Order: sequence, then C-alpha cells, then structure tokens
Amino acid sequence: MRSTTIIAAAFAIGLRAPVEAQSSKINTRKPDTSFAAMQSRGKKAMGVDQYTSTHKFDSFPDGGRIELQVNQDDSAGVAAIRAHIRDIASAFKSGDFSTPAFVHTQSVPGTKKMAELRSKITYTAHDLPRGAELHITTTDKNALTAIHEFMAFQRDEHHAEGMSHPMKP
Repeated sequence: MRSTTIIAAAFAIGLRAPVEAQSSKINTRKPDTSFAAMQSRGKKAMGVDQYTSTHKFDSFPDGGRIELQVNQDDSAGVAAIRAHIRDIASAFKSGDFSTPAFVHTQSVPGTKKMAELRSKITYTAHDLPRGAELHITTTDKNALTAIHEFMAFQRDEHHAEGMSHPMKP
C-alpha cells in the first residue's frame, strides 16, 4: 500500500511539473515587438501593409521564388507589390540587397554570396492576380546554396509559407 502511495505521489508530481512549466511560459510571454517593427519597416520598403498581404518564399532545385500578394482585392496594393518586385529584381541583379537589410536590420544570410555571384543569377518578375512573384534562378552550385539560405531566412523571419528545401527532380 505504501509503495502504491509513493508511486502515485511521484506520478502526480511528474505530471504537475511539466504543466506548471508550460503554464509559466504562457504567463510570461510578451508581444513580439521585433516582428511588429519588421512588419512596419516592410510596409515602408514595399509600399504595402504586411498584415494584409501574404509572402511565400520557395526553394527550387534551380533557385527560388518570392511571392507577394494582397489578401483581398486592392488595386493600389497590387500596383505597389508589382512595382516593388520589379525594383527588387533590378536591385538584386546589380548586387544591391539593401532593402532586405533595411527590413531585417541586418545583413540577410545568402545575400553577400548572391551579390558576389550576381552574374550567375537571373531574376525574372511575373505579375500574379493580386501581386507579383520573383523567380531567382541559377546553375551555379554556390549561388544556389546562397539563394536557399536567403529563402530559408525570409520564410522564418516573415513567418511565411513556402518550400523549405529544394524539390527533388
């Protein structure tokens, strides 16, 4: 009987500890002000409200794709996105990654190598119904690694969807 009581007490303590630890995490959570600040800088850089639009960052076997679309019909938002994607294509092609650096307040992983290897990377913008996309392609292995690093960082920072690894051919 005594061993059953000890086992029951140990079991109860074992269950309570994870619950208490979990509830203390919930109670001490603070708003993600750094994410909100990044969203604000993104609105300045892109000309569109980051909370009313959706980013996707895909990694492909030959590079990647950035997609940005407004969530609801908004002709001004669509025009701003299309202009932004074209501006980014031009800037990236010349090795200028200052916009992502501004949005994220740091040098974005992959961009240094993408700038160095810019002659081996192609940037092509396409309109989408509610925005635009930028295809980034290369046949260079080092450039491809850099593009995938860039996409992974962007997915994580923007809490965005997208393919997290290259697709198998």
